[in-house]
Amino acid sequence: MNRAVVLDTNIVVSAGIHLAGPAGMIVDLVLDGELLMFVCPSIIQEYLDVLARERFAKHLFPPVWLPRLLRVSTLHPADPAPWPLPGPDDDDLVFLALAKSADAILVTGNLKDYPDAIRQGVTVLSPREFVDLWKAEGA
Repeated sequence: MNRAVVLDTNIVVSAGIHLAGPAGMIVDLVLDGELLMFVCPSIIQEYLDVLARERFAKHLFPPVWLPRLLRVSTLHPADPAPWPLPGPDDDDLVFLALAKSADAILVTGNLKDYPDAIRQGVTVLSPREFVDLWKAEGA
């Protein structure tokens, strides 16, 4: 199994709300060094912007583990080239572009934002699908 991931912002949010769920398990795997996570400047900025939203304050956001998660991630110093195909939410295409350039799996809670027709070979999985595959392959 590919041990490199790009995490859509909704995965980081989900892990912050429910660390015991599949998204939290993926974050734990990154924090434990079992998964390599890739980020780039625009993804980091999106994480910070979204996690600072007022509606997440009740969850004590940003999560205390966020700085460490970003420290252990592999930083692409520049954003990847723009994705060549349009998608349902063009702001999310940077996640697809980074996953492609890093040869990583994109994990998202919004599969509809990444239809098969625009993926160009990038594996896109839900958190549950990723965790199930991880367990099945004994990784």
